Amino acid sequence: MNPLLIKTSDIIAKNTGIGTYCTLCLLDEEGYPTSSVITASQAKGIFELFFCTGIGTIKSNKIKRHNKASVCFSSIEYSINLVGTIDISVKPEIKSKMWYGGLNSHFTGPEDPNYCVLHFKTKKYSIFVDWIEQKGNIDNLERGTYE
Repeated sequence: MNPLLIKTSDIIAKNTGIGTYCTLCLLDEEGYPTSSVITASQAKGIFELFFCTGIGTIKSNKIKRHNKASVCFSSIEYSINLVGTIDISVKPEIKSKMWYGGLNSHFTGPEDPNYCVLHFKTKKYSIFVDWIEQKGNIDNLERGTYE
């Protein structure tokens, strides 16, 4: 993977977990894009992101209808846009692995039946990091240590 994408993966890693935010864009019931701010609980480089939410929430209901999504991390120093698909997982091992302390105010624990994990898989990216723009498809990249 090229150095710019490695740096991008590092930026994403620093912007996951409690106290960090990104924008998740989903399609509504009429196919229009909507966006909301959410915490990414974990990331596997630029390849995969995980978010936590509730079953039956607006986000999970949108995903049931349309599983295409985009995620944006941005600051004055960078803009990272990832486009791909997103699915809902209720597997106990994934729910437990993605759990972080900030979820305590919303759920009773990782075994809470109302808690689920959103699994985003990047298909393509458009980044602006270190004043360099780059676009590409994930299929063309080696996963390296993020597997």
